[in-house]
Amino acid sequence: MRWSFKIGRIAGIDLYIHATFFLLILWVVALHWLGNHTMNGVGSGLLSILAIFACVVLHEFGHALTARHYGIVTKDITLLPIGGVSRFERLPEKPSQELVVSLAGPIVNVLIAALIYLGLFLTNGFKPVTSLSITNGPFFERLLMANLLLAVFNLIPAFPMDGGRALRAFLATRMDHVAATQLAAAIGQGLALLFGLVGLFFDPFLVFIALFVWIGAAHESQSVQVRDAFSGIPIQAAMLKDFKTLSTNNTLGDAMKMVLEGSQHDFPVMWGDRVMGILTRANLLAGLSQYGPDQLVTTVMERDFATAEPGEMLQAALARLASSPVRIMPVLQDGTVVGLVTQENLGEYLMIQNALHRRKQMQPPEQQRKAS
Repeated sequence: MRWSFKIGRIAGIDLYIHATFFLLILWVVALHWLGNHTMNGVGSGLLSILAIFACVVLHEFGHALTARHYGIVTKDITLLPIGGVSRFERLPEKPSQELVVSLAGPIVNVLIAALIYLGLFLTNGFKPVTSLSITNGPFFERLLMANLLLAVFNLIPAFPMDGGRALRAFLATRMDHVAATQLAAAIGQGLALLFGLVGLFFDPFLVFIALFVWIGAAHESQSVQVRDAFSGIPIQAAMLKDFKTLSTNNTLGDAMKMVLEGSQHDFPVMWGDRVMGILTRANLLAGLSQYGPDQLVTTVMERDFATAEPGEMLQAALARLASSPVRIMPVLQDGTVVGLVTQENLGEYLMIQNALHRRKQMQPPEQQRKAS
């Protein structure tokens, strides 16, 4: 995720913090300063927010370690102002596995709350709940309430919360995965509309949650449709076969002419038959601005890029392309470039597949069986 900074590695999983997280810290500092006008109050606020996000980290590791039990690798975890995001290498294969992985996070928060409750009970540390607020009240009691709220919030049956994934897993036991995702996303967006309406009259923060849920549900539905459309299709069916390349002897001026003469914007840079790098349009523009047209393309080309093979499944290549710093992937056969995969041509391929799928759905059942 862009604008994220790595802060550590735990249990083999990279932990990142998003730049917007610091906005939350500034907000907490301002809130506690206005409420207490003391540095002790500010320090207490910072300690509270860091403790809550430590619980968020444990929540995400609940997902990650449960997924690991099923052989699913977690790429990384990113902390955002609204919580944490775990990126899995793939989705669980069975609905029952996705259900367990989805519920593991909220269960961690409930367990933390139970431990805090036990400690407060044994030490007679409870204060009336009515005395609690964002900035006041016993530290551990506020942390207990925060964990309960995290569990409840994440169990809302809407993407991208854990409850949405749990709902999808339940529905997937009765229908296919794509249909289950679309229905779960529709339910989530219905809840988003409800949150938005209530928020307009009672709590503006609910409007923010509604927007977050609406976008998350739409993104999940679209992602699953893309994965389904590309499932079982080899790269050679969708790759660009008519493309141009640059050599290590070409200049930025040569690349500029090729861009102006055609529709291709990104070029493999070749040394003989070997791909040495990728010249993207952004690299070209930055190079022309900094060095001028006589500079060699090797000066600004990208050297860190992913490759694929013609027989590789498109779904796996798409995931690798999404995580690559360069959004163009040379397709190699015996070391020779035989095609290119870009996000643009994959998007066009997806639109064509969707159009064909809609046409098939409009046909009578007899013709659909014959076509399949």
